[in-house]
Amino acid sequence: MLGLIDTTLREGAQTPGVLFTLAQKIAIARAVAAVGIEEIEVGTATPLDEDLAPLLTALREMNSPPRLSLWCRCRPADIIHAGRLQPDILSLSLPASELHIRARLDKSRAWVLARLEESVVLAREAGIVRLSLGVEDASRAEPEFLAELIDTAVVSGVERIRLADTVGILTPGATTTLIARQHQLHSGVEFAFHGHNDFGMATANGISALEAGAQWADVTVLGLGERAGCARLEELAALLTLVHGSKAYRLDQLAPLCTLVAQASGRPIPANHPLVGQAVFSCETGLHVHGLLADPATYEPFPPEYLNSRRTILL
Repeated sequence: MLGLIDTTLREGAQTPGVLFTLAQKIAIARAVAAVGIEEIEVGTATPLDEDLAPLLTALREMNSPPRLSLWCRCRPADIIHAGRLQPDILSLSLPASELHIRARLDKSRAWVLARLEESVVLAREAGIVRLSLGVEDASRAEPEFLAELIDTAVVSGVERIRLADTVGILTPGATTTLIARQHQLHSGVEFAFHGHNDFGMATANGISALEAGAQWADVTVLGLGERAGCARLEELAALLTLVHGSKAYRLDQLAPLCTLVAQASGRPIPANHPLVGQAVFSCETGLHVHGLLADPATYEPFPPEYLNSRRTILL
């Protein structure tokens, strides 16, 4: 199954200058669920976030809510707090690259492996049923250690491996190679991909990961996130539905969702923003106008009505 993990309320909320209120978080999550997204990462498991408990309570009251997950550092206090909140899935996070392990944490590979095993045990003791491992900076990790880290996670009982291109350096081809290689080494393991957009590749890399065998791709509404942001929910949802035919997301709900997040984040939607920009179905070039009048499919990948939009021809 191919699916999407929306992390607007966690990764998207880390966008500089963006701060969602509890009411906005609830509204955004409900709008994401209305699109049909399978999993929502509602935040970071920490006692410092007082919104998490009421947010989870509100979202669990929805009819047929999506799976609700939390991102979590491998800190005992955070894991114990996550146990009190009881998310459907807890995504533990550890780095895989030497740069992050040594320069940022001043630790060793042995420490990472030991902390992973300890954290899984603690999470199970806290009553967490489903575990994911977020492998930070997987795209710059030494391949042998990345394989060892994944093996350790799987043996420990982690159900999903979430590979992060933390600084957005992968291309679609490199993403395909990364995912295909991990599938070859770890048969039967469920993989997810978290791509950043530093070189404008996040959406393409997310699709490439799914095409290469990953079961999940992370997204945020409007591509919110650190620095240049992440893969855009609206782009992946539409492409999977209209091009791949593998999912049937409710595309008519994309524009209301994007408008809601744009208002809550203070980030206006550019007129040429893919799918939901006000001008993406406008045309004034003679050649294109002629084609549209003859058959709209000549210059439109899909009818604007799919998105509750409409065609505008400027003469």
